Amino acid sequence: MTSLVVIPARLQSSRLPQKLLLAETGKPLIQHTYEAACMARGTDGVIVATDHDSICQAVHTFGGEAVMTSETCASGTDRVAEVARSRPDVDIFINVQGDEPEISAEAIETVRHLLEANPDVSMATLATPIRCLEKLRDPACVKVVRAENGRALYFSRSPIPHVRDGFEEQLAAEPPVFFQHLGIYAYRRDFLLKLATAPPSPLEQLEKLEQLRVLEMGETILVGSIAEPSIGIDTPSDYAAFVRKMSNC
Repeated sequence: MTSLVVIPARLQSSRLPQKLLLAETGKPLIQHTYEAACMARGTDGVIVATDHDSICQAVHTFGGEAVMTSETCASGTDRVAEVARSRPDVDIFINVQGDEPEISAEAIETVRHLLEANPDVSMATLATPIRCLEKLRDPACVKVVRAENGRALYFSRSPIPHVRDGFEEQLAAEPPVFFQHLGIYAYRRDFLLKLATAPPSPLEQLEKLEQLRVLEMGETILVGSIAEPSIGIDTPSDYAAFVRKMSNC
């Protein structure tokens, strides 16, 4: 099966303006993410889908592939779908967020393999165990509950599953009880095009989580597990920590 990594890259960011073009490491942030994605084996390419010419030019400058997408795209999924409409030759599209410069090859390979190995599933994503009570209670940390076969039951910003007798002693449980959802997705092309035209669903609007639209459509999301999440760059302090880490490499 053919697969393509697509990095949706929007110029504006409320907490860290134009973060994908920040280059205190000597490379723009989008280049770090692009190069990390290129380390994954088994895919047929990496492309940046952006809403702004400055990002497109930056990608072309370091030798990467980029395409312009509509400024009206409401989400990264919509940008990936716009690429998919022009690429009928690709079976699987992998959505990697542009602000994750340390995305692992393992994560990309794992989420792709989930679709390759499960032909009845249209979409896959990843999760990692939660071992910290503060993270479990943080609404910015999206949680997912899976069935025994790995299929997503629900996503929420609230701590799920609810433990009636207290969360603390369950944080160290094996197998893990709590999982953080990671923002990497793999879609079959036909399903991605269908998803992009579906209206926002009620639960999606309540939780502000797009993946709930898929569950409310009656579709399956297969959730794989990896040991460690990559760290996204959302704030100035996140970027400063990344710059320090790169300077020590």
